[in-house]
Amino acid sequence: MFGYIIINKGDMKFKEFDIYHSYYCGLCQALKERYGIAGQFSLSYDMTFLVMLLGSLYEPDVQAREIKCAAHPFEKHTARSSDFSYYGADMNLLFTYYKCRDDWADERKVSRLAYGRLIKKAYRSICSRYGEKARRIDALMREISAGEKKQIQDIDYMAGLFGDIMGEIMAVRKDEWQESLRAMGNYLGKFIYLMDAYEDIEEDMKVGRYNPLIKKYDNPDFEEEIKTILTMIMAGCCKEFEKLPVIENVEILRNILYSGIWYRYEAVRQKRDGNKADKKGKMEKLKAGQKQGVKNARSI
Repeated sequence: MFGYIIINKGDMKFKEFDIYHSYYCGLCQALKERYGIAGQFSLSYDMTFLVMLLGSLYEPDVQAREIKCAAHPFEKHTARSSDFSYYGADMNLLFTYYKCRDDWADERKVSRLAYGRLIKKAYRSICSRYGEKARRIDALMREISAGEKKQIQDIDYMAGLFGDIMGEIMAVRKDEWQESLRAMGNYLGKFIYLMDAYEDIEEDMKVGRYNPLIKKYDNPDFEEEIKTILTMIMAGCCKEFEKLPVIENVEILRNILYSGIWYRYEAVRQKRDGNKADKKGKMEKLKAGQKQGVKNARSI
C-alpha cells in the first residue's frame, strides 16, 4: 500500500523539490544507520510526508549533511534528518514487514518471504521499542487479514481498520495535536486502502484475489462513486491539516495533500478509460464487419 502519498513535481518550485528530496535522503540514511542496506530497500515516499509533517509541527533540531550514496555516487546532495526521520524509518520497516507477510500469505511470493525473514529481527526490535503502539498496529493488521480471508465487502469497515493504523502512526505524542494528527492519519489510511483496492480491482478479479470493491464494480456509477468517496475523505484530511500550526514547508505538504496524492488516481483512471475506449472501438469495428458480411451475403 505504498506509493500514494507523493508530491506533484510539476506544481512544485525547484527549491521546494530540493528540500523535499533532502528529507527523503535523510529517511534513507536513517534506514541505513538502523537497519543496514536491507532497511534501505524498504524506503518509500509515503513516510517522507510523515517525517516532514511531524518535523514542521514539532520543530525538532534538523541536521543537514552533504552526502554521496549508491543512488547518487558522483555528486554530493543534501540529506536532512531529525528524530522523526528515525521514527519514520521504524514505521517504514514495520509496514514493509507486514507487506512481506501478506504477499507471502496471499500470493506465495518467495522473494517477499525471503525479504521478510531478512528484516524480521529489525521488526522484533521495533515492536519492543514501541510497545503498546506496535501491539495495536499488529492487532489491526491481523484484523485486516482476517477480514480479507472472510471476503468482507464492507469497504467502510475494511478501510477504517487501515485508517486506525495510520492514525496510530501519525499520533506520535499525547498532546494538544494528537487528535488532529490521528484524524489526519485515519483519513489518509482510508484513502490509501480504497485507492489500493481501486487500482487493483481488475487484476484481483482476473486472478480471483480478494478485493472489497468487487460487488461495486459492475455498478454503472462505479467510477463516480469512488471519486466522490475519495474526494470526501481527502477533504476531511485537509481540514484537519489546516488546524495544525504548520509554517515550515507548509507549501510542500499542501502540494502532497491537495495535488500529489491524486497522481496515481488520475493515472489509473486514464488508463482504465483508455482501455474501455479501445474495447468499445473494437466492438464497433466487429459489429460493422458483421453488418457488412450480412449485406454481402444478401447481394449474392
